Amino acid sequence: MSIAYRRRLSSLVVRRLTRNLLARAARGPATASRLWPGRADRLIIAPQDLHTADTTRATEIYAGRFVFAGKIVTCHGRSVFELEPPSEDWEAALLGFGWLRHMRAADTAIARANARALLEDWFATPGRKTAAAHRIDVLARRVISLLAHAPLVLGDADSRFYRRYVRHIARDLHRLRAAAPGGPDGVPRLQAAVALCYGALCLANQARAIRSATRRLTDELQRQILPDGGHISRNPGALVDLLADLLPLRQAFTARNLAPPQALLNAIDRMMPMLRFFRHGDGSFALFNGMSGTPTDLVATLLAYDDSQGQPLASMPHSGFQRLEAGGMAVIVDSGPPPPPAVSHDAHAGCLSFELSSGSSRIVVNCGMPESGRDGWRSFARTTPAHSTLVWHEASSCEFVERSAVKRLLQGAPILNGPAEVEAEREPIDDGVLLALSHDGYAGRFGVIHRRVLAAAADGHRLDGEDSLVRTGRARGRNAADDYAIRFHLHPSVKASRLNDARSVMLMLQNREVWIFEAADDRVDLEDSVFLAASDGPRRTAQIVIRQHLRDADSVRWSFVRSTASPSVTAARRQARHEPELPL
Repeated sequence: MSIAYRRRLSSLVVRRLTRNLLARAARGPATASRLWPGRADRLIIAPQDLHTADTTRATEIYAGRFVFAGKIVTCHGRSVFELEPPSEDWEAALLGFGWLRHMRAADTAIARANARALLEDWFATPGRKTAAAHRIDVLARRVISLLAHAPLVLGDADSRFYRRYVRHIARDLHRLRAAAPGGPDGVPRLQAAVALCYGALCLANQARAIRSATRRLTDELQRQILPDGGHISRNPGALVDLLADLLPLRQAFTARNLAPPQALLNAIDRMMPMLRFFRHGDGSFALFNGMSGTPTDLVATLLAYDDSQGQPLASMPHSGFQRLEAGGMAVIVDSGPPPPPAVSHDAHAGCLSFELSSGSSRIVVNCGMPESGRDGWRSFARTTPAHSTLVWHEASSCEFVERSAVKRLLQGAPILNGPAEVEAEREPIDDGVLLALSHDGYAGRFGVIHRRVLAAAADGHRLDGEDSLVRTGRARGRNAADDYAIRFHLHPSVKASRLNDARSVMLMLQNREVWIFEAADDRVDLEDSVFLAASDGPRRTAQIVIRQHLRDADSVRWSFVRSTASPSVTAARRQARHEPELPL
């Protein structure tokens, strides 16, 4: 354990203990004198909810079936808030009240009455005192949901219910304002700032709260949204979650005849191009740093607000990503160090990994993260072997918190050590673009630096690559064997067949294109893999693996080539060809 690792761990533990104290103070009784500032007795506006709603979900809820995060709970006449939640994700979805959007979409008297009945249960049940109910991300989601869907439940409600509804929103806003500074950093803290702004704008007599909430939001946006529009966590999914709240917030300022803060406008303008940057041809996002399945309907809604409608940028240096695109081929590369430890609880050890797609078909992917049931897969999904990159001795390029007691305290396993020097240089070549990358994630422990060169042809028919290792001297700690592997995880829709020469693989894509993977001088194996980000849960797939020893070879050359021949002709040719010379 290095000195830097210990220092970062100690800092995180101290911060977490401080946050726990603040959270306990925030869960104290919220008397009328300590509630939201100003006279919060009525609602003025209701923000828009951009998430897609499903009226069949309203029918299920009316029947007492609550389906969240891949789990089903049937109430059998009891209050859902009194039942034991099957998972923490399920409980967070329930207590975030996002399901009100489905009942609002139904727009029936039964749906409205059912929504009010469930809210009455919530107001009365002691279940609201659980730890999950007071997590700042859950508090933020609940505040935003109750404000956005107030027309559903207050349209024909009596004055008593109206006053009680507003009073509970004010109480949650008070708790959120008190707990947010000590809450988890990153998206939860920014969502808390957004929710506080919503509360100040939607409730009457909140001039002072609007000023305070706007300052808090400005500070968080300037700190968390990087100059190129990426989020500090380096998770593409964070952009989707945040824009779904920031776009209606901009409208809420306008609805109150107030100028939106410049930091909000600038953040939205920077973030929108990043949505296009991470998209493959099928609309799915590249799977980096905790990204799971893409909510394509929500992304389509968000992109409708993008006035530029232009091509994505090629380089995002602040976020640490590169994109090579030509002739329908897209390559998205992780070219940055891990995020700061405080926002790295979902970050992955995938430095220099890439994803490849052709048209509407994805070819090479990372394993990603499942939408629900993450705990069982999290430790694997975050490792380097779960990414399409070089893996030294089956070790990850980052070091995570491993002690169970510390993970329980920190509520996760942040990254405490990883690549510090990550280089990325791109330059035009005669027939395309060349990207030269390197990272030192293995240098401190194993004494090697990983270098990767990618060359994308201008017509989009070929991607050439070379992975190499450079020794830096004696490694700290115990010596490790000098074996390494280069992994290319394939999308489940790709049908892979290894050819007789043992150095190439034929890939049949869903769009009927045929690609050939080949290694210049090395044996290629097809092994089992898992695609975790599928909409229907983890799916089996394959991975191309090249294994080598540093004492035998310090570099491996490989290529993906789009074939113009039919699959049968391509297979026959490949089995009796001589090896082409790679341009690297």
